[in-house]
Amino acid sequence: MFIKKNDKVKVIAGKDKGKEGTVEKVFPSKERVIVKGVNIVKKHQKPTNANPNGGIVEVEAPIHVSNVMLIDPSNNEPTRVGFKIEDGKKVRVSKKTGKTL
Repeated sequence: MFIKKNDKVKVIAGKDKGKEGTVEKVFPSKERVIVKGVNIVKKHQKPTNANPNGGIVEVEAPIHVSNVMLIDPSNNEPTRVGFKIEDGKKVRVSKKTGKTL
């Protein structure tokens, strides 16, 4: 997977198209990511010790990784990601600028 935790991404498809945020959690087996402030859903929660009233809370739901695009830190534009071997390590490379991410 080309997206990692704390990457800045832009949503390119879906109801939140155009929004930007940072990746909070990655689920590689399901090919999904949770992006802060994107794909907000309402969840009905039972009362617990942590939340004694319960009620309806808003949480970020996972979004498929194909619907987000990594933002290149050098020019703050969305870019596709390639891979290159440097010093025996596999590194991510921006397709727009050619710089390592």
